[in-house]
Amino acid sequence: MKIQFLGATGTVTGSKYLLTSGTSRMLLDCGLFQGYKQLRLRNWAELPVAPSSIQAVVLTHAHLDHSGYLPLLVKHGFRGKILCSEATYDLCKILLPDSGHLLEEEANHANRHNYSKHAPALPLYTEQDAERALKFFSPVEFGKPFDICGPLRGQMALGGHILGAAIVSVTDGQRSVTFSGDLGRLHDAIMAEPAHITRSDYLVLESTYGDRLHNPADPAILLGQTIRETAARGGVTIIPAFAVGRAQSILYAIHQLKQQGQLPSGLPVYLNSPMATDATALYQKHRHLHRLDRRQCEAMCHAAHIVNSVEESIALNQKQLPMVIIAASGMATGGRVLHHLKAFGGDPRNTILFAGFQAGGTRGAAMLDGAPEIKIYGEYVPLRANVRQIDNLSAHADAGEIMSWLGHFEQPPKRTFITHGEPAAADALRHRIEQALHWDCRVADYMEQQELA
Repeated sequence: MKIQFLGATGTVTGSKYLLTSGTSRMLLDCGLFQGYKQLRLRNWAELPVAPSSIQAVVLTHAHLDHSGYLPLLVKHGFRGKILCSEATYDLCKILLPDSGHLLEEEANHANRHNYSKHAPALPLYTEQDAERALKFFSPVEFGKPFDICGPLRGQMALGGHILGAAIVSVTDGQRSVTFSGDLGRLHDAIMAEPAHITRSDYLVLESTYGDRLHNPADPAILLGQTIRETAARGGVTIIPAFAVGRAQSILYAIHQLKQQGQLPSGLPVYLNSPMATDATALYQKHRHLHRLDRRQCEAMCHAAHIVNSVEESIALNQKQLPMVIIAASGMATGGRVLHHLKAFGGDPRNTILFAGFQAGGTRGAAMLDGAPEIKIYGEYVPLRANVRQIDNLSAHADAGEIMSWLGHFEQPPKRTFITHGEPAAADALRHRIEQALHWDCRVADYMEQQELA
């Protein structure tokens, strides 16, 4: 068995791992690169392996940095099965068409306003491409072995990161490799903790927060404090949030704050993301995958006023009163939040509150680094609003939680490959594992191939 790292090396995006055994060939995850331009250009380059030669894809979860390349894979000839949990399939039915729609909108906007270097600007893929990819999905159950292709078989365990997220183990009958996917938190308010894995010959481990620990303070308290301070200035709190996972954590925290009387009376809260609304409804369907009961799910779903139409979204930008707007995307790379940043980013009374990791090269990372202006749809917008971050609302395990999860292995893997982290985070986690556990551990390089003997 061999593995090649086609993404999520030196970055937290573009997750793709090519696994081969004899003539059998599969991908574990199939994500988009995001952030720096040199990374995003990889989305347009040919894969080093023909999509038609790949027999199956197994997804750890639905976030676009793990699933968003699938429409292109199918467009370029893939005809195998896409295996994932049922909840991941349900979320991909929302996320992938929306991604295609947004890519088309951005290309059309660039053409109308003539700011693209390409004439005409074309989308990476379309909504129709995404709909076509969904026809190849084949959901599997947690805890039950399933056939992938040839001698390769897989099994999924709860990953705890978002709804449907999985830790995936793959075996060819002689050796096994486990992919952590994005590991969830040990004590998340909504998601159950990651399943304990006790043995695997090889391990591919994420390292998003491999060089830091989350603030132990209650994130709801920090969220409430920021909203109150902003409202007292007469300002608007803009929260860029991933439609799946982060948006639900914020909604549930706002529900708790309202119950406790910790938000100003009558302060309007808007969820401006139809996709996040649809995703939130799935928490009722898949209640066995998280901690909330039916009543709590309903409370989360009603914690904000839902903004559905484009007209209502535009109208929010004309309101001159304190309010909270939650909108995708979480790193401000696209979506409706861009229009709100353009409308409210120049006013020092307002706050832009990031609630999770910001990959290098994204607008979110630039704003947190103190950028005086940001580029939106070809124009530079001055940034005078307060920019803050609450990283302990993150759905990723921190370095301590990753080490705690590794502590359940009964014997060390032959080798642990560190992926899905910025260089400093990945190397810090490698060092921590080597020092504390004395495991054979290396940070994987882009396009590197390794024999799994």
